[in-house]
Amino acid sequence: MDLQVLRSFRAVAEGTTVTDAAAEAHITQPALSRALNRLEDEVGAELLQRVGRVLQLTPAGRVFKEYVDAVLDSYDRGRRAVAEVVDPDAGLVSMAFLHTLGTWLVPRLVTGFRQTFPGVRFELSQDVEIGLAQHLLDATADLIITSKDPGHPLIAWRRLMVEPLWLAVPAGHRLAERRRVRLAEVADEPFIVLKPGHGLRGVTETLCRQAGFTPLVGFEGEEVETLRGLVTAGLGVSLVPASPDTATALPQPSADLPIRYLKVTDVQAVRDIGVAWLGSRTLPPAPQRFIDHAMSVTARMYETSAGRT
Repeated sequence: MDLQVLRSFRAVAEGTTVTDAAAEAHITQPALSRALNRLEDEVGAELLQRVGRVLQLTPAGRVFKEYVDAVLDSYDRGRRAVAEVVDPDAGLVSMAFLHTLGTWLVPRLVTGFRQTFPGVRFELSQDVEIGLAQHLLDATADLIITSKDPGHPLIAWRRLMVEPLWLAVPAGHRLAERRRVRLAEVADEPFIVLKPGHGLRGVTETLCRQAGFTPLVGFEGEEVETLRGLVTAGLGVSLVPASPDTATALPQPSADLPIRYLKVTDVQAVRDIGVAWLGSRTLPPAPQRFIDHAMSVTARMYETSAGRT
């Protein structure tokens, strides 16, 4: 067997027709069919069976595909590592990150990194907290940026920053003119939160428990901007990162703003932001350089915010 036959087998197993898979491999359809038959002979089992007009994996085929995926992914990573050794200023950074970090931190890190290494390409994807670690375990990402240590024995994690969370209230709220508040003061009010599975949802529930109550969930959303919009509409209160420009400093009050951010004083309203990777794997140069860059940028952000607070 050769790698191209394995790639064609994987394509057909994932729903591509034999005709299309043959075209991708630049061979005829009969030639690919013969190659897949030879593959089954070598493995010693039927891997694909026809169901109606399509080919589907047999039980043996499902088992075999797991190993084919691993072989092809390992080979592709090897080719990529060699290419980056030959040209260390190029390469690829494949990264998954929290939705809440896509509006400010990730764009800031990627833009700054590409100013130094313009030849590096990025593959970016977003996910909720509980799904991020799987990107590393499935080898679909080099790095993840997450709000806590995944706590997995195969995953290494490094803290980038501790991000403050503020209590957001609408402009007409009874606490709107305050700068600080105890979280317990809003125990009886509806909370606007992210849906289960998002890291910020878990942090909110934990902080409320520490303050002595279980939050009354009024509305659930999938984006932090949605939470801010619902707070602005007067539908409840929410614990949120302040904004992209004030992520590490207390937002200044303004009579013109339809939303107010209050510092929480009775519990430590923060969340960790960190970067993680597979500890058993030697990262290619580009992802390793990105980690170093992220550490440097976030350290400077803290130095700047310390000077203005």
